[in-house]
Amino acid sequence: MSNPSTNATTQDAVRFSATELACAALAVLALVGTWGHNIAYLPLGFVQATRTFWMDTLANPASRSITVDLFALMLPVAYWMFSEARRLSIPGIWLYVLASFLIAISVALPVFLFHRARVERRVGARPRVPLATSDRAGMAILCVVALAYFALSFGLLG
Repeated sequence: MSNPSTNATTQDAVRFSATELACAALAVLALVGTWGHNIAYLPLGFVQATRTFWMDTLANPASRSITVDLFALMLPVAYWMFSEARRLSIPGIWLYVLASFLIAISVALPVFLFHRARVERRVGARPRVPLATSDRAGMAILCVVALAYFALSFGLLG
């Protein structure tokens, strides 16, 4: 007879799920992509760098548009993060929101999603419905576009 305490389920034996790994990879890619540009502000010191950065977001219609878009996106995302954090008892939700502004929402959101996926796996939340093939294809196209812009922004594409 086997001892149930020594039998790990497949889910418990998996150190990181595919979702967790994808979220971690996206967070690292976003950190490199955003801070690869933000590093130019660091010699100014924290206060002046922050001021100059935000003033630069007002430089032209495109920069204003994308900044307004990101702020508008942040509102429903923050609401969703708060509700998910309360539902799953994830502590420190304000740190994720603060990191969205001080680091980048594209970094903070995948880190939150990583944490959320870990908690869901630990508490045995209902299983996720897998993406349809068309959803995966659409996500692949979005990834290619995002990576191309990432490379373009660093002058890697001509």
